[in-house]
Amino acid sequence: MSSVPRLVIAAPSSGSGKTTVATGLMAAFAARGLTVSPHKVGPDYIDPGYHALATGRVGRNLDAYLCGPELVAPLFLHGARGCDLAVVEGVMGLYDGAAGEGELASTAHVAKLLRAPVVLVVDASSQSRSVAALVHGFASWDPEVRVGGVILNKVGSDRHEELLREALDSAGVPVLGALRRAQQVDTPSRHLGLVPVAERQSAAVEAVGAMAALVSRGCDLDALEALARTAAQVPGGSSAWAPASPTHHPTPSAERRRPVVAVAGGPAFTFSYAEHTELLTAAGAEVVTFDPLRDEQLPDGTAGLVIGGGFPEVYAGELSANEPLRKAIAELALSGAPVAAECAGLLYLCRELDGKPMCGVLDATARMTERLTLGYRDAVAVGDSVLAVAGTRMRGHEFHRTVVEPGAGAAPAWGVRTPVRRVEGFVQRGVHASYLHTHWASEPGVARRFVERCRTS
Repeated sequence: MSSVPRLVIAAPSSGSGKTTVATGLMAAFAARGLTVSPHKVGPDYIDPGYHALATGRVGRNLDAYLCGPELVAPLFLHGARGCDLAVVEGVMGLYDGAAGEGELASTAHVAKLLRAPVVLVVDASSQSRSVAALVHGFASWDPEVRVGGVILNKVGSDRHEELLREALDSAGVPVLGALRRAQQVDTPSRHLGLVPVAERQSAAVEAVGAMAALVSRGCDLDALEALARTAAQVPGGSSAWAPASPTHHPTPSAERRRPVVAVAGGPAFTFSYAEHTELLTAAGAEVVTFDPLRDEQLPDGTAGLVIGGGFPEVYAGELSANEPLRKAIAELALSGAPVAAECAGLLYLCRELDGKPMCGVLDATARMTERLTLGYRDAVAVGDSVLAVAGTRMRGHEFHRTVVEPGAGAAPAWGVRTPVRRVEGFVQRGVHASYLHTHWASEPGVARRFVERCRTS
């Protein structure tokens, strides 16, 4: 298990074509009959959706900041269980990590934690011989990072490819593929990146198919698979992460009663980590997904509600028009039932979003802005809530172009350092609402506490 063949797909910078190559490789290997485990470095929720289309498996994140370096290998092994090969898509440039934290959470850091060979995707559209200097620099910068090959992207012609290959002959890094410019593999973007799979449906399927065809034509799949098989065993004798800790045993009464936890899904709420559902289930909950755009009532017997991230600003009119569901959520929150909301969920619980009525659970308004708020956050729970006791420390990630006024309630959710210290979010009755995206695998007690409150509220 700890020696599952694996590749990390990296690049010198964002926009080089990592997602195209990684998703295309996943689909191409799957088409060969391999069971492929898809992974994404960092907090990104959107790319794993395309990975899931390519492989038929849940896309999973590996984030050394949110979860800690010690959990990267166990989470990887959990996702890769029973697979023939794993493909890990990097984030930003190979050596770009959490701001001011050195290599922490960079693609290079994760590659070292996994002892995985790196394939460097290079945008070759505006260079020829200089590509050798670029690749040499990235391959030699950190001797613990093994760059095992290069895939040249956006190659203009046969002559251009010939010049690039000649230059790289002296760099000591083999060329494992050369991809021509191809508009059909492009995926549309908007204010927070790629448009999620759930919003594109058949178009997303076609895009993934085009990526697979492009990669199959332009890459040496045999050589890439052989490179994946050179990965050393995951260090430290790591075992796979499990959603239920060995010391946690549900009580007999807990086993008899599995409270229903409703989880928002559909096109408006696409941001979630697979491990959250697994943790809730392991803690004894029956997890039921519902779509706030279509469902007019919460699932039968709902005892708790989880509303993750997504794009409510894109669907504000439709969310507002579903008045029966908005009222049902407000009534659930008023009853004191546990409600956990992150980012998009926070906006949905406000009185209004861009002037359109929302659930009215929080005495706050939300609106779109031009300003992007982005970055990792160190957070501490200000007081007790359905998720954590006061003083619990977690790491989170903010990524939005909205503002909520006021930014915190009388009882805030978190104290954060950004680097200025501030409080944010809302804790009232059973509601915990915040802009921060968190990964519950870093603090499994969060899910257990939430489910226990669902049983007793």
